[in-house]
Amino acid sequence: MPFATKIEHFMWMLQRALDARVPFAWVTADEAYGQAKHLRAWLEAQRIAHVLATNVNDTVVTTSWGQERVDALIASLPQQQWKRVSGGHGSHGERIYHWARVAIRPCWENGFGHWVLARRSLADPTKIAYYVCYGPVCSRLKDLVKVAATRWAVEECFETAKGECGLEHYQVRLYRAWYRHVTLSMAALAYLTALRAAESAKGAPQATMTNSCLSASRRSAG
Repeated sequence: MPFATKIEHFMWMLQRALDARVPFAWVTADEAYGQAKHLRAWLEAQRIAHVLATNVNDTVVTTSWGQERVDALIASLPQQQWKRVSGGHGSHGERIYHWARVAIRPCWENGFGHWVLARRSLADPTKIAYYVCYGPVCSRLKDLVKVAATRWAVEECFETAKGECGLEHYQVRLYRAWYRHVTLSMAALAYLTALRAAESAKGAPQATMTNSCLSASRRSAG
């Protein structure tokens, strides 16, 4: 496989999913992908709804055809536009932030719209994260928040895979070898997750579930 950037890999993976008719409603990613405007244009051309994190100095087309930074757009919103919304439960409890959005782009076509979404810390209002969004015009604020928050679950999944299934413990130089290692690690994580869910359904204590998963992991490694 020739050298490719992260953005190119991302597009190839999505194209494979589209070609295989894998059902999905939204795509989300961090700033490394969200700031790539050619990726955003490609997603729109494929009519793939998305919520992508972006940098504070990113610029977007406004409803008046002008260009404006995302932080300036959000700063102009009145206080009542901010809503206290939960992004779901995390490792440290419920993730509650203030969220707001503003419509952008003068032309909405094929039933799809565009927004800039912002997440503000309750403890420190100066800490604001920004997202560019594209999706069905009927999308509500809480719908965009739900999509943005799914990225946290993915990141936690990768951290678990690294800690318990050796996802990052490889010393290979060829793509095929790396692909096999990552596939095996993720398959092991899927097995352990299913095992944990099954034991949880039986009402097994937390410590018992953890020990069972680790024991199964060691058996798989051996």
